[in-house]
Amino acid sequence: MKSIETPAFASLIAPSSWTAIDLLSDLHLSPALPRTVERLRRHLAETPASAVLLLGDIVEVWLGDDARFEGFEAEITALLREAAQQRPLFYMIGNRDFLVGEQMLADCGMQALADPTVLRAFGQEILLTHGDALCLADLEYQHFRAMVRDPAWQQRTLAQPLAVRQALAKQLRDASQQKQAAQETYADLDTEACVAWLQAAGCTQMINGHTHRPMTHELGQGLQRHVLSDWDFDDESPRGDVLRLSAAGLQRIQLS
Repeated sequence: MKSIETPAFASLIAPSSWTAIDLLSDLHLSPALPRTVERLRRHLAETPASAVLLLGDIVEVWLGDDARFEGFEAEITALLREAAQQRPLFYMIGNRDFLVGEQMLADCGMQALADPTVLRAFGQEILLTHGDALCLADLEYQHFRAMVRDPAWQQRTLAQPLAVRQALAKQLRDASQQKQAAQETYADLDTEACVAWLQAAGCTQMINGHTHRPMTHELGQGLQRHVLSDWDFDDESPRGDVLRLSAAGLQRIQLS
C-alpha cells in the first residue's frame, strides 16, 4: 500500500437526547434551481431528525460572507437561519462553498463542521468528509484545492470587490464545466486513502458527498463508504436523498 498522509480528525459527539441525524450534501443551490431550494426548505421544516449535518456544496458558489445581504445569497441565508432556529444545523464546506466563513455561520446560527469529523452517535462512530480531498487521482484539482484553501489566497480574494469575485467565480465555473465535458467520468475517491483514513480515525464507516454517485462501497476489512446524492428537483427526473442515522443504523431516504 502506498504511503498516505492522514489528517487530524475533529469529533462531534451527539447528545443523548438526539433521536436521529440527517446528512445531506451537494445541493448546488442557485437561482436556476428554485424547486430545489424549496425542497430543501420543506425538508428542513418537516424532518423528524434532531439535527441536520450539511456536508458541503450546499450552494453552487459562495463569494464571501459579505454577499449574504442581497439577492439569492440573502434568500439562502434566511432559509438556513430559519432552519437553525428549529434544530441544530452543522455546516461543512465543500469545493464550491469553501468561502463560507464565521460571519455567515454566526448570522445563521449554524455550527461549523470540520472536514474530516468523526461523528459519535447512537453507539456508532462514523467518519464524515465532503470527499474532494480524497480524489487523489485528479492532481490538477488537488493543486487547485490547496491554492483556494490557503488562508493568504482567501484573504487576498475576499479583499477584492464583490464584482471582481463574481467574475472570478464565472471563470472558475466555466473552466470546471469544460473539464467535466472533456471527461467521461469524474475522479472518484481513492480507495486506499479511504481505508487509511478510516483506520486512523478508528471507524468502520465513512459518509461523503462530492462525487454525485449515491451508493455504498464495500472497502474490505469490514469497512464501508456511503456516498450521498446530489440534489436537483428542477430536472425532468428529480433526484435527491438523505442519509438518516439513528439507533437502528443508517437509512437512505429518497426524497420526492
